[in-house]
Amino acid sequence: MFRATIDADLLKDSVESLSVLVDEARFRISPEGIAVRAVDPANVAMVSLDLAASAFDEFSASDCEIGMDLTKLTDILSLIDKTDKVLIELDDMSQKLSIQIAGLSYTLSLLDPSTMRADPRIPQLELPAEVIMNGKDLRRAVKASEKISDHMLFGIDGEIFYMEAEGDTDRVRVEMSRDQLIDLKPDDVHSLFSLDYLADIVKPVARSNEVLLEFGMDFPIKISTTFANGALKVGYLLAPRIESD
Repeated sequence: MFRATIDADLLKDSVESLSVLVDEARFRISPEGIAVRAVDPANVAMVSLDLAASAFDEFSASDCEIGMDLTKLTDILSLIDKTDKVLIELDDMSQKLSIQIAGLSYTLSLLDPSTMRADPRIPQLELPAEVIMNGKDLRRAVKASEKISDHMLFGIDGEIFYMEAEGDTDRVRVEMSRDQLIDLKPDDVHSLFSLDYLADIVKPVARSNEVLLEFGMDFPIKISTTFANGALKVGYLLAPRIESD
């Protein structure tokens, strides 16, 4: 059993946070809320999403799992206004999802969770460096780097956090001191990452005023943030690009 009402804006943010990496996902629903763990087809990046029951205007659920085609859901949500309320209800008999918005009613066929990839296990990593920054600043640096390269370096030098990309002839470097950041836990580290993935990941997190970056020396980077006063938590884990000597 699952029935819930939520702001369209928050639902759109939740779906986009997932769809930048995967086309389908398994939603684990419980009385506490909704949780999703998924990895992209190339096993390079992972996304985790936790949407608490408190994020909904109405939330009534028992433990269950549903598989969702995110492309179909995104298409539906693209037709509605962000100020709308969305009523979602699971039909246990047909295993279809009813979505009602502003007089429109959709019936969405679900995927069988048993046929989908198992949820990834999130590795426990000790990442020594932490940076908290505005999401818009992160996206600006990524967009600038995209113009000249296909990879981007994150690093810390003393009290300076830097993001750098270098192409065949051009180079861009963004430096931010502790005063320009929300917080900084420095360490002498750097790691290189694919801009194809970073460009997708920063789209949803750019709307957040506080984005946490955790990384080390040639380790994966964790990028996480929250929305709706912490009711929606989104996190990404991106594998590094190791350069051969």
